[in-house]
Amino acid sequence: MSSRVRYRRHSAAFKLQLCQEIRSGLIGRREAATRYDLSTNLVQNWLTLYDNDELSGEELKATAVAEYEAKVAALERKVGQLTMELDLLKKTPRLRLVAGSETSSIISGPKAARSDGDAP
Repeated sequence: MSSRVRYRRHSAAFKLQLCQEIRSGLIGRREAATRYDLSTNLVQNWLTLYDNDELSGEELKATAVAEYEAKVAALERKVGQLTMELDLLKKTPRLRLVAGSETSSIISGPKAARSDGDAP
């Protein structure tokens, strides 16, 4: 059986920084490929995108916004869960005080008192 090759994903910030370093002359294409263990064709593709302004700060901002939205959604779910737990904990002591030694249920509350039979 042959093993599948796992592909790495590089962030837009990494791609942008690498392209800026290459275009400013700080590092060469081949040197970048060997330093970061990248294919020279991949580096060339990123440079083409960079030169065509398709690899810009707008993509970085969109990625950051998506990450923040995911974090906000997770925090909102957690706040909802904690609010429900807090409401349940607030109700639980009242049920114990009302019921006294009787058994009660959180859903239905304390058991109803029996009538003398005179009630219609």
